[in-house]
Amino acid sequence: MSKIRIGIVGYGNIGKGSVKAVNATPDMELKAIFTRRDPSSLDFDTTNVAVLPVSAAESMVDDIDVLVLCGGSATDIPEQGPYFASMFNTVDSYDKHTDIPDYMASIDAVALKTTAVIASGWDPGLFSIMRTLFESTLPDGENYTFWGHGVSQGHSDAIRHVKGVKHAVQYTVPINSAIEVIRSGERPKLEARQKHRRECFVVAEPGADKDKITENITKMPYYFINNETTVNYIEYEELLEHHSKMPHGGFVLRSGNTGENNQLMEFSLKLDSNPEFTASVLIAYARAAFRMSKEGLFGAKTVFDIPLYYLSEKDRSTLIKDLL
Repeated sequence: MSKIRIGIVGYGNIGKGSVKAVNATPDMELKAIFTRRDPSSLDFDTTNVAVLPVSAAESMVDDIDVLVLCGGSATDIPEQGPYFASMFNTVDSYDKHTDIPDYMASIDAVALKTTAVIASGWDPGLFSIMRTLFESTLPDGENYTFWGHGVSQGHSDAIRHVKGVKHAVQYTVPINSAIEVIRSGERPKLEARQKHRRECFVVAEPGADKDKITENITKMPYYFINNETTVNYIEYEELLEHHSKMPHGGFVLRSGNTGENNQLMEFSLKLDSNPEFTASVLIAYARAAFRMSKEGLFGAKTVFDIPLYYLSEKDRSTLIKDLL
């Protein structure tokens, strides 16, 4: 059986993680990496994989089954998603929850003969599935989602687009007292700032107005304005020494009742590498995108639209025998 041919757009953290995930997947092969950098600058063995400018992707439409979009949600994916979905089957981890309906519509408008799986990381993505499962199972209840303690790639990327920022890392920190209240069986109504705080470590450009940077970060719509946010300025060497790893994780909980009995459902992740885990999710959904496209199921798809067995290298009967 021929392997699913994968292309990767972007060779940052998620791109590098996607390479590892493809190489660990027997039914896939990596055909090309498309980058905005000078391709010759990438530390990558090009013996069996083409490393090309992003502009060269169009020339490989017939050589790639699924294109994995590994850019950030702030500026990259909103532009790259519709552009590539008009030509390729794609998968992405677009994570601006409130903008997903509009983003999905932009994909649907162009993915007429392709399958584009959007927002398929772990949140949105796996956590979305859990929220739906929990809510369906315990209709008399309340869902809660907590992220961290860990590095948010989307929020870090958003900070790096602020004028005057050379580099930055953002940690999302859950407020543990709120989690414990929910685990005790209560159903509190929590504002965003009662669930998380955000810690930013910023390397500013020489001469940059740090007060203005802080204001632009803390007042940034969607990302920071609704949370207590601390901005710390550090040197680049300190960032490399103390903030180069990318752990993350989180919880989805539902506190509910069945009759007179309290019930608690919980799903959690503890990740040493957020980008590598996100990439692993993307590669599983790349398999689903490929299978759906073969069945003519075109257009924008979410994790809600995809049967679980489409994600697995195993066939349906084997899954039923081994895992059901």
